[in-house]
Amino acid sequence: MGYEIERKFLVEGNYKADAFKSMFIKQGYLSQSETSVIRVRIKDEKAYVTIKSAAIDGELKRHEWEYEIPVKDAEEMLQLCEDALIEKKRYLVQVGSHTFEVDEFYGKNEGLCIAEVELESEDETYAKPDWLGLEVTGNVRYYNSFLSLHPYTEWRD
Repeated sequence: MGYEIERKFLVEGNYKADAFKSMFIKQGYLSQSETSVIRVRIKDEKAYVTIKSAAIDGELKRHEWEYEIPVKDAEEMLQLCEDALIEKKRYLVQVGSHTFEVDEFYGKNEGLCIAEVELESEDETYAKPDWLGLEVTGNVRYYNSFLSLHPYTEWRD
Protein backbone atom coordinates (compact mmCIF):
# COMPACT_ATOMS: atom_id res chain seq x y z
CA MET A 1 0.00 0.00 0.00
CA GLY A 2 1.35 3.40 -0.92
CA TYR A 3 0.93 6.75 0.76
CA GLU A 4 1.09 10.33 -0.39
CA ILE A 5 1.98 13.21 1.90
CA GLU A 6 1.95 16.54 0.11
CA ARG A 7 1.58 20.24 0.73
CA LYS A 8 -0.12 22.43 -1.84
CA PHE A 9 0.35 26.16 -2.56
CA LEU A 10 -0.87 28.82 -4.94
CA VAL A 11 1.95 30.20 -7.09
CA GLU A 12 2.81 33.91 -7.10
CA GLY A 13 5.92 34.39 -9.15
CA ASN A 14 8.28 33.11 -11.79
CA TYR A 15 9.20 29.46 -11.39
CA LYS A 16 9.66 28.53 -15.07
CA ALA A 17 13.25 29.73 -15.27
CA ASP A 18 14.18 27.16 -12.60
CA ALA A 19 12.23 24.24 -14.09
CA PHE A 20 14.35 21.29 -15.23
CA LYS A 21 11.51 19.43 -16.97
CA SER A 22 7.92 19.93 -18.12
CA MET A 23 5.15 17.67 -19.37
CA PHE A 24 1.55 17.92 -20.59
CA ILE A 25 -1.09 16.13 -18.51
CA LYS A 26 -4.67 15.26 -19.37
CA GLN A 27 -6.74 13.54 -16.70
CA GLY A 28 -10.24 12.67 -15.64
CA TYR A 29 -12.01 10.95 -12.77
CA LEU A 30 -13.84 7.66 -13.24
CA SER A 31 -15.21 7.70 -9.70
CA GLN A 32 -15.41 10.27 -6.90
CA SER A 33 -16.81 9.72 -3.42
CA GLU A 34 -16.22 11.05 0.08
CA THR A 35 -13.73 8.25 0.74
CA SER A 36 -11.80 7.90 -2.54
CA VAL A 37 -11.25 8.89 -6.16
CA ILE A 38 -10.19 6.89 -9.21
CA ARG A 39 -8.24 8.94 -11.73
CA VAL A 40 -7.02 8.15 -15.23
CA ARG A 41 -4.14 10.27 -16.54
CA ILE A 42 -2.06 10.62 -19.67
CA LYS A 43 1.28 12.24 -18.95
CA ASP A 44 3.18 12.86 -22.20
CA GLU A 45 3.54 9.36 -23.70
CA LYS A 46 2.52 7.26 -20.66
CA ALA A 47 -0.80 6.57 -18.95
CA TYR A 48 -1.83 5.65 -15.42
CA VAL A 49 -4.80 4.72 -13.27
CA THR A 50 -4.56 6.04 -9.71
CA ILE A 51 -6.71 5.31 -6.68
CA LYS A 52 -6.49 7.81 -3.81
CA SER A 53 -8.24 7.78 -0.45
CA ALA A 54 -9.49 10.82 1.36
CA ALA A 55 -7.06 12.22 3.93
CA ILE A 56 -6.61 9.85 6.83
CA ASP A 57 -8.17 11.22 10.05
CA GLY A 58 -7.55 14.86 9.08
CA GLU A 59 -3.84 14.28 8.43
CA LEU A 60 -1.91 15.17 5.28
CA LYS A 61 -1.38 11.47 4.52
CA ARG A 62 -3.56 9.68 1.94
CA HIS A 63 -3.48 6.15 0.61
CA GLU A 64 -2.41 6.09 -3.04
CA TRP A 65 -1.98 3.32 -5.60
CA GLU A 66 -0.85 4.03 -9.17
CA TYR A 67 -0.59 1.62 -12.10
CA GLU A 68 0.71 2.17 -15.62
CA ILE A 69 -1.77 1.23 -18.35
CA PRO A 70 -1.70 1.36 -22.17
CA VAL A 71 -2.24 4.89 -23.54
CA LYS A 72 -5.01 3.62 -25.85
CA ASP A 73 -6.93 2.30 -22.82
CA ALA A 74 -6.49 5.63 -21.01
CA GLU A 75 -7.78 7.54 -24.05
CA GLU A 76 -10.91 5.37 -24.06
CA MET A 77 -11.38 5.82 -20.30
CA LEU A 78 -11.04 9.59 -20.62
CA GLN A 79 -14.01 9.55 -23.01
CA LEU A 80 -16.09 8.34 -20.05
CA CYS A 81 -15.19 11.55 -18.21
CA GLU A 82 -16.94 13.60 -20.90
CA ASP A 83 -16.63 17.33 -20.24
CA ALA A 84 -14.93 17.06 -16.83
CA LEU A 85 -11.31 16.79 -17.99
CA ILE A 86 -8.33 18.53 -16.44
CA GLU A 87 -5.58 19.74 -18.79
CA LYS A 88 -2.40 21.23 -17.45
CA LYS A 89 1.31 21.64 -18.00
CA ARG A 90 3.48 20.44 -15.14
CA TYR A 91 6.88 21.96 -14.44
CA LEU A 92 9.37 20.21 -12.16
CA VAL A 93 11.44 22.61 -10.07
CA GLN A 94 14.21 21.47 -7.73
CA VAL A 95 14.32 23.50 -4.50
CA GLY A 96 16.88 22.24 -2.01
CA SER A 97 16.41 18.49 -1.65
CA HIS A 98 12.77 18.54 -2.84
CA THR A 99 11.13 18.69 -6.25
CA PHE A 100 8.11 20.95 -6.54
CA GLU A 101 5.51 20.04 -9.15
CA VAL A 102 4.03 23.28 -10.49
CA ASP A 103 0.81 22.85 -12.47
CA GLU A 104 -0.36 25.53 -14.88
CA PHE A 105 -4.00 24.80 -15.74
CA TYR A 106 -5.77 25.30 -19.08
CA GLY A 107 -9.34 25.31 -20.35
CA LYS A 108 -12.00 25.86 -17.70
CA ASN A 109 -9.28 26.10 -15.03
CA GLU A 110 -7.26 28.73 -16.91
CA GLY A 111 -5.51 31.17 -14.59
CA LEU A 112 -4.88 28.68 -11.81
CA CYS A 113 -1.31 27.72 -10.93
CA ILE A 114 -0.60 25.34 -8.04
CA ALA A 115 2.67 23.97 -6.62
CA GLU A 116 2.86 20.70 -4.71
CA VAL A 117 5.72 19.18 -2.77
CA GLU A 118 5.68 15.55 -1.65
CA LEU A 119 7.13 14.77 1.76
CA GLU A 120 8.27 11.65 3.59
CA SER A 121 6.54 12.73 6.82
CA GLU A 122 4.04 15.39 7.82
CA ASP A 123 6.61 17.30 9.91
CA GLU A 124 9.41 17.17 7.33
CA THR A 125 11.02 20.55 6.68
CA TYR A 126 11.59 21.88 3.17
CA ALA A 127 12.88 25.05 1.54
CA LYS A 128 10.16 27.44 0.40
CA PRO A 129 10.94 29.32 -2.82
CA ASP A 130 9.90 32.96 -3.07
CA TRP A 131 7.28 32.18 -5.74
CA LEU A 132 5.14 30.14 -3.31
CA GLY A 133 1.95 31.88 -2.32
CA LEU A 134 -0.89 30.97 0.02
CA GLU A 135 -0.88 27.39 1.29
CA VAL A 136 -4.07 25.58 0.23
CA THR A 137 -3.25 22.11 1.60
CA GLY A 138 -6.52 20.43 2.59
CA ASN A 139 -8.69 23.01 0.79
CA VAL A 140 -10.93 20.78 -1.33
CA ARG A 141 -11.51 23.54 -3.91
CA TYR A 142 -7.91 23.05 -5.11
CA TYR A 143 -8.10 19.25 -5.50
CA ASN A 144 -8.03 18.28 -9.16
CA SER A 145 -11.06 16.04 -8.58
CA PHE A 146 -13.05 19.08 -7.38
CA LEU A 147 -11.74 21.25 -10.23
CA SER A 148 -12.96 18.68 -12.77
CA LEU A 149 -16.56 19.28 -11.62
CA HIS A 150 -16.28 22.89 -10.37
CA PRO A 151 -13.78 24.68 -12.62
CA TYR A 152 -11.71 27.52 -11.25
CA THR A 153 -13.14 30.03 -13.76
CA GLU A 154 -16.59 29.53 -12.18
CA TRP A 155 -15.65 30.36 -8.58
CA ARG A 156 -12.34 32.24 -8.40
CA ASP A 157 -12.38 35.45 -6.42
